Amino acid sequence: MTNYPDIAQLLPHDEPMILIDRALDIQSDSIHCQVEIGAKNPFFNQQSQTLPAYVGIEFMAQSVAAWSGYHALQKGSEPPIGFLLGSRRYSAHCDSFNNGQLLDIYAEKMMEDNGMAVFTARIEFEQQIVASCQLNVYVPSEEKLEEMKIRSQQ
Repeated sequence: MTNYPDIAQLLPHDEPMILIDRALDIQSDSIHCQVEIGAKNPFFNQQSQTLPAYVGIEFMAQSVAAWSGYHALQKGSEPPIGFLLGSRRYSAHCDSFNNGQLLDIYAEKMMEDNGMAVFTARIEFEQQIVASCQLNVYVPSEEKLEEMKIRSQQ
C-alpha cells in the first residue's frame, strides 16, 4: 500500500471544512478515500449521534478534490481550487450516517475536457453501497480564476 500525503495537503480547504479523513488509493482516473463519522464533523448532530446523508455529496466532492490535488502535487503544483457545479442522481439508501461508521468513498473520472470533468462516485459501508451520484466539476486555469476574483470584487 502506498503512503499518500495527509488529506489536508491534498485539499484547498481549511479546518473544520475538511470532511474526509484519508486517501487510501489514487490512480490516474480514480480515488478511494475514507471518513469515520463522528463529532469532528461540523454537521454531526450530537443529540442523535448522526450525520445527514446529504453530506455524502460533499464527501464525494472532497474525494474528487483530493484526486485533483494529488495529481497537481505530482506535477509540482499546489492543489487547485475547483468548483462542484452539480450532482446528478444522488441516491442515498439511508437518511443518515451513524457515529463510528467507517465509510469508503470511491470516485472515478468518466470524462475531462478543458477544466470540466464528470465523475461517478459512491459511498460504501461494510462493502455495501449506501450512496451514489455523478459529480460535475470545474477546475479553472489560473488566469480564469484571477478573472473570476476580479469580477467578484466589482
